Amino acid sequence: MGAEVVVNGLTKSFGRSTVWRDVSLTIPQGELSVIIGPSGTGKTVFLKSLIGLIKPELGQIIVDGTDVCSCNERQLYKVRKLFGVMFQDGALFGSMNLYDNIAFPLREHTHKTEAEIKRIVAEKLDMVGLTGEDKKYPGEISGGMKKRVGLARGLVLDPQIILCDEPDSGLDPVRTALLAQLLVDVNAQIDATIVTVTHNIEMTRTMPDNIGMLFRGELVMFGPREVLLTSEDPVITQFVNGKKEGPIGMSEEKDAALEAKAAGAFSGNGIAGDWDGPVHRPLAFVPQLETSPGLPRRAAADRRKERVMHTLHTLPPNAQRAILDSLSPEERAMADRIIRQQSGPAPAAPVGGVPETRTPTFRPF
Repeated sequence: MGAEVVVNGLTKSFGRSTVWRDVSLTIPQGELSVIIGPSGTGKTVFLKSLIGLIKPELGQIIVDGTDVCSCNERQLYKVRKLFGVMFQDGALFGSMNLYDNIAFPLREHTHKTEAEIKRIVAEKLDMVGLTGEDKKYPGEISGGMKKRVGLARGLVLDPQIILCDEPDSGLDPVRTALLAQLLVDVNAQIDATIVTVTHNIEMTRTMPDNIGMLFRGELVMFGPREVLLTSEDPVITQFVNGKKEGPIGMSEEKDAALEAKAAGAFSGNGIAGDWDGPVHRPLAFVPQLETSPGLPRRAAADRRKERVMHTLHTLPPNAQRAILDSLSPEERAMADRIIRQQSGPAPAAPVGGVPETRTPTFRPF
């Protein structure tokens, strides 16, 4: 099973420029999580911080009991072995064929025999759908294939956590959809924690268990996919709809009036407060991707369902309804009982319903 990642009070600056401040969240073990946000909000910096390539000024990143931000080099090396990375451009060695590219981490970091390496490389090539392509060179394959080779290389050390930095970059919509399905299928097979940074809204809508958003140096929210995908927060609805009207501008620098309007977007629990400009409607909610036929059901899906059921009463009404609509009648009845037990006495509501008088607040995990 993948490892949990706990982030507490993370703050990072470059000179006078603050990338983000006081970011706290828990990335659940074995689940698919996506981080979105406008360009320049520090999403890639966040991934690099998780693996210890960048040191934040403040905060903790706890991975398998070790604080990546304060540990020594020996401890950091041990923690990094838990990670696999899928780079944005594949980061393949042009002078090596695909087999040697994928085998490279095994030869560098293990003492496995060539026979063992051959077996592992073949297994990972099959997992990403590239069986028989191992003799080709990076210059002979498409961008989509390079992404899959990069993923296979990230898998050879059997990581507990996989970081994917804009894996959809440079891909057409069809290949992006196929890549999203591949990440779901990989998760089903190895049960690793997968953290993806992306700008692609379709991938964000269909793939993850959890979604977070960074904007103007803050974590707007992080939690079950239903929270962000049903949110009416103006920052979120503007971004997911790709509209020019809203708190997000061409650059991070805003004029004083817009700055004042946007300031309320990050008070309290992170939901926009005093923005009085246009608010776009949430996109139509779509079901999460299932694993491909012939593969096992994702163990993370069952763990997530149990976890979300017990935090359901803390989520916004729109997210509650989306979650309840995805449940079987028996599960909805159970969820309704949990809501009543956790929230205390409340006005009567239909089985699976959410009393209109209750207004739960979102709390990041």
